[in-house]
Amino acid sequence: MEGLGLLGAGIGMGLAALGTGLAIGILSGKAVEGIARQPEAGGVIRTTMILGIVFIEAIALYTLVISILLWSKG
Repeated sequence: MEGLGLLGAGIGMGLAALGTGLAIGILSGKAVEGIARQPEAGGVIRTTMILGIVFIEAIALYTLVISILLWSKG
């Protein structure tokens, strides 16, 4: 059973890193595209993008905490 906790922690962090990396990449690309189309809205778009990145990174941090708990139990 020890190996399953470690395996779950590794897979969980790997998927969280993959998901958050893809999400931040898409979000940043769309924000740059939006600023290029409407430069006058750059401040609002940038603020919204940063808020979105904060929420996306929170998911990765929650997964890190759960992975540490699984690792310590294993």
